[in-house]
Amino acid sequence: MTSLTFLAIPHRINQQSKPEVNHMDVNSQNVQPIPPFNETNEDTPEIGGGLPVIEYWAKHTLSPEGPKLWKTLLHKSACLSCSWGTGGQKGGFTNEDGEKLQRCMKSVEAISAEIKPAISTQFFEQQSIAQLQQLTSMEADRLGRLSFPMILRAGSSHYDRISWEEVYQIAEAAFRKTPERVASYSSGRSSNEAAFLLQLMMRAMGSNNLADCSDLCHAPSTIGLSEMFATRTSVVSLENLKEADCVVLAGSNSSYNHPRLMNELIKIRDKGGKIIVINPVMEIGLVKFGSPAFPVKSLIPGSDISSLYLQPIPGSDTALFVGIQKSLIEQGLLDESYLQAHTESWEAVVQHARETDWETITKTCGVSQVEIEAAARIIGTSQRVVFGWAMGITQQNNGVDNVFSIANTALMTGNVGKEGAGLMPVRGHSNVQGFGSMGVTVKLKKEIQQALEKLLNRPLSPVKGYDTRSLIEAADAGKVDTLICLGGNLYGANPDSTQAKRALSNVETVIYLATKPNLGHFHGLAKHNTIVIPVLNRFENPHKTTVESGNNFVRLNDEGETHLQNSDLIPEVYFLTELASRIHGDFPVDWRKLQDTKYVRQLIAKTIPGYEKMATIDETQEEFTISGRIFTEPKFPTESGKAKMFVTPLPKLKLPEAKEFGVSESTQGIVVALMTGRSYSQHNTVVYKIDDKYRGMPHRNCILMNRADAESAGLHEHQRVTVQGNVGKMENVEVIYGAVREGAALMFYPEVNVIFHPEIEKRSGTPAYKRVPAFVYAQA
Repeated sequence: MTSLTFLAIPHRINQQSKPEVNHMDVNSQNVQPIPPFNETNEDTPEIGGGLPVIEYWAKHTLSPEGPKLWKTLLHKSACLSCSWGTGGQKGGFTNEDGEKLQRCMKSVEAISAEIKPAISTQFFEQQSIAQLQQLTSMEADRLGRLSFPMILRAGSSHYDRISWEEVYQIAEAAFRKTPERVASYSSGRSSNEAAFLLQLMMRAMGSNNLADCSDLCHAPSTIGLSEMFATRTSVVSLENLKEADCVVLAGSNSSYNHPRLMNELIKIRDKGGKIIVINPVMEIGLVKFGSPAFPVKSLIPGSDISSLYLQPIPGSDTALFVGIQKSLIEQGLLDESYLQAHTESWEAVVQHARETDWETITKTCGVSQVEIEAAARIIGTSQRVVFGWAMGITQQNNGVDNVFSIANTALMTGNVGKEGAGLMPVRGHSNVQGFGSMGVTVKLKKEIQQALEKLLNRPLSPVKGYDTRSLIEAADAGKVDTLICLGGNLYGANPDSTQAKRALSNVETVIYLATKPNLGHFHGLAKHNTIVIPVLNRFENPHKTTVESGNNFVRLNDEGETHLQNSDLIPEVYFLTELASRIHGDFPVDWRKLQDTKYVRQLIAKTIPGYEKMATIDETQEEFTISGRIFTEPKFPTESGKAKMFVTPLPKLKLPEAKEFGVSESTQGIVVALMTGRSYSQHNTVVYKIDDKYRGMPHRNCILMNRADAESAGLHEHQRVTVQGNVGKMENVEVIYGAVREGAALMFYPEVNVIFHPEIEKRSGTPAYKRVPAFVYAQA
């Protein structure tokens, strides 16, 4: 009997304070420990989280901003950060299951940015657009809060303050353009009520151009789950997750982006469960994480997270999961009775896995057969498995197939439709899922369409709407006249920054609703009028609002007030209802009455499936899990009641040659599969700190590389290099060695967006941010 070392610990962690290495016996195999792909930087910590989190909390909560920060932390409103946040009617630190101490550092970062002083009128009088365009994301965020409406007119070099009446006059004229030439873009930081009003206003005027930030991230999850299960969201609740004895976490760095989820992974490990992590980069926090929620057992020593850490080639996840399926079959772990009873087209999926040879699988994904077999054994012998994934899975040119392959694996082991098991896309924005639920999408659910048509007393426009990427392409072609952005950073979130800037400059009128400035307000400028509307944030609204978590839990936010004195801020719903009233009159509703969000919730209850409890939430204060979404039995809302499985072809991955980047043939360098990523202190495009201590990256202009790759190209750590993409390049980029698999590299988003125009996933419209061909070479 021999043992397989499941976790390939980076060199830095293998020092005196190394964590316990997990083992599992593998029968009749002479298996050697799997070596790590690379060492981590010597300056990186040995665990994620830990005491630096406490230091951060102390720094902010004991500072002059502390009283305002604590007031907000204790306010009964949902966390502003990720969809795994907490808060609502149970209290600011409490999750839907009643557990305490569930606030994370990212939540504090988000709140701290929102309670800054107002930016003065004089600042914008003194700072020209040319000067504002020199700011970084962090510098723009630190300017403070927007507190008055302002406009940049054609030919002007400065933003000017503008009256509300002129704002509405310009906006009304802009929205009376041909409906197909009017569009919106939105972000998940707003409320369900604002989202519902936005889509109703747009569809009432005959426009389906409802682009959303989710188009750039989890759209493949929405499509994949919809086609297989006739649902679009996680089928796992927090309560279900707690019952799991195995979690497969693919393409997600939750230790950075969803720290609340780490508490659940720690508890699963503590009760003897297994965590399989799939990520081309070995992230310290996914190896070992110190959580303040468990101060004695976890905070300082750290808790083991991964039982098995697999580092596939970027973009190869379908091949890896087909390999797991093949091994499940070969090890006799296929649940054929479940497949027969509860799925369709399963025979073709099983045949495809069985007939795909191991050499093709391992060559495509870069993971050994031994490692794949170990993953299959854990999955196949566990009783309740939850499969979670994020943008490493979806931001690929075969993102939908990646989701299909994960779901196929879950179905082949009977792990959908029972307690403690299922499929769980791990979403980023705190209410990004709520926006989709409210109908802010170009792929509207049939039930919502029928309800809206009943409300409008007419069919919706049959013209296909623009998702985020097609919106940019349409604007670039001069096909968009008017754009309203409800939060977010459309310019910064898009790839090919040069195209995004050019496209937005073709739009006649752009209206931004925001709490703080971001780079989009300085670079995403309209042809004629760019208007920035200052709005109240979630904990400042004079009316209650709701949001939806990534696990289908609806939270109710109490009323609040802003700390900004003598400001000219308004709630988003006020602006939307006033604009809609001027455009539509009283059709199809009394828009001004809807300034009281109670009446919006009553409309939502009548229109959105699963949201019926919204009709009485103002009276009951009862937060709820949306009905019909959590599958605890293998009965699915498809026509047949069965899940539909899909064969997933293996991707054909090939990097271009150096000459295809337009460099001299004599230039020494290396072509890599570049992944874009966020730093530790970053929320989407908003950067809170320039460094990333966990990856040992001291600033934003770095590239994380495998030592062997760098040295093969004659490069060395801390050398300054040029990184060339297919539409641009970044210079003076510092090489940092890290635990990234060979052939891959990582740079920070959104800065690196300027160098590439990526492939687009055809079914979802999502850009392949996680596999960008790039040429790295020494500067002359």
